[in-house]
Amino acid sequence: MYTIKEIKTEKQEADFLLLPVELYKNNSYWIRPLDNDIRNVFDRRKNPCFKNGECVRWVLYNEVGHCVGRVAAFVNGKTCHLDKYAVGQMGFFECIDDKQAAFMLFDKCREWLEAKGMEAMEGPVNFGERIEWWGLLVDGFDRFPNYAMPYTHSYYVKFFEEYGFRDYFKQFTYRNRLVVESLAPMVVWKADRLLKNPDYAVHTYREIGKQKAIDALLEVYNKAWNLEVHGVDGITREQVEVIYKNLQPVIDKDLIYFAYYKGIPIGFFLMFPEMNQVIRHLNGKLNLTGILKFLYYRHIKKVDVALGQLFGVVPEFQGKGVEAALIKQFCETIVKKNSCYKYLEMNWVGDFNPQMMHLMDYLSAKAVKTHITYRKLFREDIPFVRSVDKEK
Repeated sequence: MYTIKEIKTEKQEADFLLLPVELYKNNSYWIRPLDNDIRNVFDRRKNPCFKNGECVRWVLYNEVGHCVGRVAAFVNGKTCHLDKYAVGQMGFFECIDDKQAAFMLFDKCREWLEAKGMEAMEGPVNFGERIEWWGLLVDGFDRFPNYAMPYTHSYYVKFFEEYGFRDYFKQFTYRNRLVVESLAPMVVWKADRLLKNPDYAVHTYREIGKQKAIDALLEVYNKAWNLEVHGVDGITREQVEVIYKNLQPVIDKDLIYFAYYKGIPIGFFLMFPEMNQVIRHLNGKLNLTGILKFLYYRHIKKVDVALGQLFGVVPEFQGKGVEAALIKQFCETIVKKNSCYKYLEMNWVGDFNPQMMHLMDYLSAKAVKTHITYRKLFREDIPFVRSVDKEK
């Protein structure tokens, strides 16, 4: 017998945070996220999505009062009407291996979303930008998760699929070793050809500074990403500034690249040190002890993986070699500086983006993890179409 409760008290919020610690205590690959990283998603003062949306969380208890499940549902007013039907979202799902418990959580999300006028739900996703907490892990359970990406139990897959969620798109994480020799000759040739033209240039965050980096990210992001296929809205200056502010402690200015044509930004490649190599030692806390550990593992032990979070080129410049120039410039910079980074992991390559998947082949990168973003339609008269098939 289970009881589901909307989070109203500090104890319930603590249960929401601590449930995964219990569920994954015997799993050597799970890394406890920083508590504040999770709290901030649901903090109206820190998450700008609350300005155009709303969110609710629940925890599930068994007959003796132990927390055995959790979930959140949200309506993002900027993205819920990008399709021909209204799409709400759910995420942060965790549950014991019990179908009844899982379905109670799914049902609660559906009931709440239908009451808000939604005709489908997508998940598990984030109430915010999709570079964080997006998708259900379906392959790669024998690897550590990347920073702010879900690591979930394998039995969750059957819960989602038996409930009627369907694969809307796949997200792959690719990995390769950082040596210029790993680049295909075609990548090197395209990059060299492009950069011989004085109209083109590639600069790092360090070279252009924070404000120009924000301007470039805004312009390219809102031009480069096909909103209908990807199911996300454009990004605002406020959101970019929040992202930069939150990531300031971990930004490496030599890992963020922007491409320009005649001084106008046309592409970006955003990477960060793979901070889960540090966070795995902190047990979710960034208190005084946590800060000392953070500094030790970040600056003395060093992080050897550069995590690619965002990669985009505006449509009219795609296929001209801009992608190759960004990649080659990065590899050469890292090698010349004898950097601590030995590997690159590309965190978010969707199956709706064949150009990016093709580029991964040119880099000799291999897919090592797969997440799925699912959708559950509430009405039988709505045709289900995967993201990759929308334009066909």
